[in-house]
Amino acid sequence: MAFLELDNVSVGFGPLSNRTEVLKDVNLSVEENEFVAVIGFSGAGKSTLIALLAGLLPPDSGEVRLGGQVVAEPGPHLGIMFQNYSLLPWLSVYGNIELAVRQVFPQMKKAEIKAYIQHYIDMVSLTDAEWKKPHELSGGMRQRLSLARTLAMKPQVLLLDEPLSALDALTRAVLQDEIIRIWEEDRRTVVMITNDVDEAAIMADRIVPLTPGPEARLATEFPVTLPRPRARATLNFNPAFKKLRNEVTRYMIGLNEESRSLRVETRLTLPDIEPIDLTRAG
Repeated sequence: MAFLELDNVSVGFGPLSNRTEVLKDVNLSVEENEFVAVIGFSGAGKSTLIALLAGLLPPDSGEVRLGGQVVAEPGPHLGIMFQNYSLLPWLSVYGNIELAVRQVFPQMKKAEIKAYIQHYIDMVSLTDAEWKKPHELSGGMRQRLSLARTLAMKPQVLLLDEPLSALDALTRAVLQDEIIRIWEEDRRTVVMITNDVDEAAIMADRIVPLTPGPEARLATEFPVTLPRPRARATLNFNPAFKKLRNEVTRYMIGLNEESRSLRVETRLTLPDIEPIDLTRAG
């Protein structure tokens, strides 16, 4: 039995008379401590998928299970890291993490909390920035804070909803390496949503494409057999990496073209009216 599962999950939005099926009969099995990347186009339903896994959105049909138990609501065992940081602007680096820690571990003593929080601040290289507010941090530092806060809750599963897509290329590469380093030191089950093939190939154990919506589903997966640690400087010269990147890219392009060919063009008939002539005398 897999650790995290989506079993024939479907979900849609809108009234029953005009409902849009976002995800249809989605199946996914993730092993404990595995790093899975779900890759898809904008609007395919990637964030909806993460919301289902996190218990933030109930499925219309099917089940989401963690350790064999149905996920019915969100909780600290399912840690989610959003694209937009989701930090409290009036709290410092320390305060943002402390708030989460006190909610999850209310029995933790004050002296213990301080050392515990500092451990995660140091882990994401925010040492000496403990008392800065989010507006005083760069985008990369805010995302590292978001990661530290999520990890400090000790979730069984780490859910990453395109957390690096808003960052510049250099900062994004640094944080990719940071997340991989932390994952290798403190193994958690990870599901990452991305639209970047290179990012998925560098970070994940397995790449699972999501077809374009509506009625998106998870398609043929690609195992990533590249040995770890993966040296970014040499990966572009690695034949296996280039082969994987090309295969996934071609497959995604094919899915997009297939989706376009199946779409029915909708034409709108505009009313036959004339604008008011404001030059005429009343």
